[in-house]
Amino acid sequence: MVIEQFNLNQDIDIILMDVKMPNLEGVEATRIIRGLNKDVPIIALTAYAMSGDKEKYIKLGFNVYHTKPIVRDELLSIINHLIK
Repeated sequence: MVIEQFNLNQDIDIILMDVKMPNLEGVEATRIIRGLNKDVPIIALTAYAMSGDKEKYIKLGFNVYHTKPIVRDELLSIINHLIK
């Protein structure tokens, strides 16, 4: 579903990607999206943070890694920074 939505609208400005998804993990979805578009910002969101994850997810193609829950103003600040 994630990839299908991206293929339907590649003019997407930013992607909020849950790391754990039922049908396709966020890492695999990001790998596929990066093959289609290297520029769209992707924010990794997870409730399952582990030590060292931030560096790992940045290397895997995410622009930002953040744990859930996320405060609205913080999310807006991240988004504004990425789309400028």
